[in-house]
Amino acid sequence: MHLDHLSFAAGPEGLEATAQRLGAQLGVRFLDGGFHPRFGTRNRILPLTAGHYLEVVGVLDHPAADNAPFGQAVRARTAQGGGWLGWVVAVDDLGPFERRIGRPAIEGHRHLPDGTVLTWQQLGVKDLQVDPQLPFFVHWSSNVRHPSAGGRQVELLKIEIAGDPARVDEWLGGRSKEILADVDIGWCPPRDRPGLAAAIFSTPRGEVRI
Repeated sequence: MHLDHLSFAAGPEGLEATAQRLGAQLGVRFLDGGFHPRFGTRNRILPLTAGHYLEVVGVLDHPAADNAPFGQAVRARTAQGGGWLGWVVAVDDLGPFERRIGRPAIEGHRHLPDGTVLTWQQLGVKDLQVDPQLPFFVHWSSNVRHPSAGGRQVELLKIEIAGDPARVDEWLGGRSKEILADVDIGWCPPRDRPGLAAAIFSTPRGEVRI
């Protein structure tokens, strides 16, 4: 189990403008990540070091966005002004989590600009909608090139979660600081909403907090 990526919902200005704004803060340029036909969303991605990546995601004017929990979550966060949507944990086997949560994972796929299709399974977005401090889980297909490939300029140093560490530990099935050793997690009390509150990066321009 390890941190896979962080997801940031586009603001009312739109996906491209939000990605440009964050890119300017980090001193790098986001890549076109393609679109998720099953979820009615599209993203821009920034490969990071250590197998992580950052995505900015926007909702499309598409029926799937109204029906899929991920599309619903992105639309709701954008309507609130945009910002951090959540954090995502990669696991080798979703089976134990399917049994514990009581529902099967769903297939996700993303069409890249070059025609490549990335495929994975994910679980827990419905729970994120109810309790935004909880990460959701992904399992990547073995034959895909992970979106973090090539990330050399920006490193994720720390994430800050507004919420209850005991609740998150219960959700993960162990102490987060032990089973997610690849990321430094800080905790703060929830103010307006629980969830991913901030991320700190090492960039060509120095340390940046978003």
